[in-house]
Amino acid sequence: MSIPESHYPARWWRVLPDGRIECDLCPRFCKLHEGQRGLCFVRKMEGGKMVLTTYGRSSGFCVDPIEKKPLNHFYPGSSVFSFGTAGCNLACKFCQNWDISKSRETDTLMDRAAPDEIAAAAEKSGCKSVAFTYNDPVIFAEYAMDVADACHARGLKTVAVTAGYITEEPRREFFAKMDAANVDLKAFSDDFYVELTGAHLQPVLDTLTYLKRETGVWFEITTLLIPGRNDSDAELAAMGRWIMRELGPGVPLHFSAFHPDWKMRDVPPTPASTLTRAREIALKAGLHYVYTGNVHDTTGGTTFCPSCHAPLIVRDWYRIDRYDLTPDGHCPHCASAIAGRFGAFGHPFGNRRIPVAMHREGRP
Repeated sequence: MSIPESHYPARWWRVLPDGRIECDLCPRFCKLHEGQRGLCFVRKMEGGKMVLTTYGRSSGFCVDPIEKKPLNHFYPGSSVFSFGTAGCNLACKFCQNWDISKSRETDTLMDRAAPDEIAAAAEKSGCKSVAFTYNDPVIFAEYAMDVADACHARGLKTVAVTAGYITEEPRREFFAKMDAANVDLKAFSDDFYVELTGAHLQPVLDTLTYLKRETGVWFEITTLLIPGRNDSDAELAAMGRWIMRELGPGVPLHFSAFHPDWKMRDVPPTPASTLTRAREIALKAGLHYVYTGNVHDTTGGTTFCPSCHAPLIVRDWYRIDRYDLTPDGHCPHCASAIAGRFGAFGHPFGNRRIPVAMHREGRP
């Protein structure tokens, strides 16, 4: 049995002259009649107003390694309390979390928790941070922002794992509550975005440049490489040049491997060689920290000093095998600063996943 829908008053909408309302949270600007839902499925016109139907509801809670988000330069080795809801404001045909993000059924939301309950559970679990993930937190921004406030009151950090498809005003308010983000840059082609996500590239680039120029949010970028769709040398080189020019060499970039899913089951998995090639192209563009994901690749998972090239954090997937950074994030060999957020390094959380039940249906 699922958790009943919420009717939480939503923000970022306006009434249109014809009586409909327009959602201004993301660049889709969904226009809704009474009882109608946006493309995200979780924002709805009800009683002439917009409500968020997933406030306080979750598809599940879990303690993960921070490297799984992926964030390699945000307190490496720490654990993060992760949760998501349902729905998404993109329509990716290749979605790797489609059972949650593409859900049109409320039975995926089997747990619930108020903001302070989440912060308390994260603190009790020994987590450094709380991540809004699994599906895009932009669509449940009101809930995520309240959870973020509760986390900060307890000294916890907050992490958004997002496609960055959000408009200017909510972008400013949402990221003001975040300490870190991983932004999913799905490709460097608007044609790709239109055909395979039902969205556009430019708003995502706007989010990235906003984070760099106007916030103190630590952020990293992930691109899922799909064979024949976004993995050409030319596109990868153009992406690397843009990141270098607009964001600088210190922004970490992760290339991850596609596996056939959702509506693209006829496309083969990404070869490990493609990830290695993409990494080499990005490094050649001048980026300092480029990683390969979803594969066992020690070289592609290791953080190297950009000055003396010493291996500083050696990883195998989500596991840290060697850590050789000073507590303030400097290379011990040449004293160069490594971009990121670091602290004293203890025993790493490792490649574990610990589910946490809050108020799951069927439990007392």
